[in-house]
Parts: sequence; structure tokens; C-alpha cells
Amino acid sequence: MSNITVGVNERPPLLKWIPLSFQHVFAMFGATVLVPMLTGLSPSAALFTAGSGTLIYIAITGAKVPAFLGSSFAFIPAIIGVGAVYGISYALGGAVVAGIFYALIALLIRQVGTGWLDRVLPPVVIGSVIIVIGLNLAPTAMGMAMNNPAGEYSLVTLSIA
Repeated sequence: MSNITVGVNERPPLLKWIPLSFQHVFAMFGATVLVPMLTGLSPSAALFTAGSGTLIYIAITGAKVPAFLGSSFAFIPAIIGVGAVYGISYALGGAVVAGIFYALIALLIRQVGTGWLDRVLPPVVIGSVIIVIGLNLAPTAMGMAMNNPAGEYSLVTLSIA
């Protein structure tokens, strides 16, 4: 097993860069479209806000961090639960409040530094959270994939799979 690492200021060779770029686009697009579909929201709005947020983020960071800001699977249960009981407007209001809280925490981290955050959330914790989210979403994804007749699959779907 080889351990390949690309430094922050390095650029991978073109033959590795292109497949990695496609992998990133497929993962980004799938997540950005699937989250609104699962929560009953508009995929168009999700794509627009993800693109707008990414452009704002790039402007703020001076394009130092090549990141895409898209939909998060972490909030699906909260959006569905609050939306079912109180309505989607309350769920979206909660998302706005969470965004404001996130911005305040980001300002705190900017002032204090990331050392304490690295101690509280080491890679093993972050990786475990991502795995749990993925495992919780697997039954939904399998159900969505298996409940469609074979005629509804496109060439793009098959090539991604």
C-alpha cells in the first residue's frame, strides 16, 4: 500500500488530477442534489446557494482554500423532523439560526486559533462522525436505487455506479 500525499502548494500530475477532479464533481453534485430531494426542498435553490456560498467563501479566503460549500447530510433528520411537526418554514428558520451560530463560532476560531479545536475534534472523531452519517443514509440510498424500474436509469447513473 502506498501513501501518496500532495502538499498544499503542490499540483498532482495531470493524469491523476483529472480523475480526482471528476470524483470531486460527482461527489459534490450528488450531495448537493440529494439533500434537497430527501428533505423536499428545491435542488435548483440548493445548487444556486451552494455556488453563491462557494464564490463568497473563495472571495473571503482569497482563493487559498479550494473548497466547495454544498449541502450537508448531517442536518437531514432535523430538517425532516422539524418540517413534519412545525412546517418547512420553521425548519429553514432553524437552518438560518444554525448558520448564524456557525459564523459566530468561525469568528471565535479565527480570533483564538485552531489548536483547541484540533484537540477536541481529532481526525478519528471527525472520521467517525462522517462514517455514522454515511451508514445512516445507506438504507435510504439503497431504497431509492432499488425502487425504480430498470427503464428509469440513465447512462450517467450507470457510469457513476
